[in-house]
Amino acid sequence: MIIKQELVKRIKDYFNLNIYETKVWLALLSKGIASAGEVSELSGVPRSRTYDVLESLEKRGFAITKIGKPVKYISIKPTEIIEKMKTKTMNDAHERVKTLSELKATSEYAELEQLHNSGISPIKSHEITGSLKGRSNIMGKMRDLVENTEKELVLCTSIVDFEDKSRVLVPALEKLYKNNIKIKLALSGDPERVRRFTTRLNIKSRQTDNPGRFIISDKKQALIMITPEHSEEEMGVWLNSPFFTESLANIVENALKNSQNQ
Repeated sequence: MIIKQELVKRIKDYFNLNIYETKVWLALLSKGIASAGEVSELSGVPRSRTYDVLESLEKRGFAITKIGKPVKYISIKPTEIIEKMKTKTMNDAHERVKTLSELKATSEYAELEQLHNSGISPIKSHEITGSLKGRSNIMGKMRDLVENTEKELVLCTSIVDFEDKSRVLVPALEKLYKNNIKIKLALSGDPERVRRFTTRLNIKSRQTDNPGRFIISDKKQALIMITPEHSEEEMGVWLNSPFFTESLANIVENALKNSQNQ
C-alpha cells in the first residue's frame, strides 16, 4: 500500500497527530488487524519507533491491543474516533469556560485588575484607541460593549451582518431591554428581510441607507468596522473618546430622524 503524502498531511492536521502517528494509523486502518512488524512495513515507519507509536495511538483511542500472541493491534472506525474527539473537545471547552468564569473570584484576577488600572490611569481617555482583527476578536469586543452599556446603545449595521452576528448580539441586546436601557438599532439592506428578522426576535429597529457598521456605547466608546462586510478578515477600530463618540452618535441620530421625516 502506498500512502499519499498529501493524505498524510491532511489527516495529521485534522486529527492532531504527528507524522509517524498518522502513517501508522493509516497503515493499521488498511489492514484492520496487524502486528507491529506489518504496520512498520506498510507505513515506512522504523520498527523501533512503531511500538511506541502504536502505544500512543492506543492511549488516544485510535487502536486496541488484541489479546493473544503475537501481539496485534485492531484499528478503530474513523467515525467512532471523530465522535470521541468531539466529546473530548466539548468537555475540555466546558472545563475551560468554567475555569475562566471562576477566575474573577481569585486574588490573581484582583491583581490583574490592579495592574491594568494603575497602568491605564495616567493615559488620557481620548488617547485610547486600538485596532481589532479577526471575527472572534470583533465579536468579543461587540459583546463587551453591549453588555457594559449603562444608559444608551447605538448599533448600526446591515441586516446581513446583524443576522451573522445574532448569536452574540441578540442575547446581549435582550439583557439591555430587560434593564430598560435605551437601544437605537439601525439596519440597512432589504426592508422585508429586516422586518421578518426583527419581528421574529421581537426587536425594534429603524431602516437606514447608511452602509456603515458601528456600535456606540453610552456615547463614550465606539467600535467602527473599517472593512466591507464580506471581507475575508474583518477589521475594526475601537475608540474610547467621549468627544468623538458623542459627535458620531449625534450625527447618526440626526440622520435617522431625517430619514423618518422623509
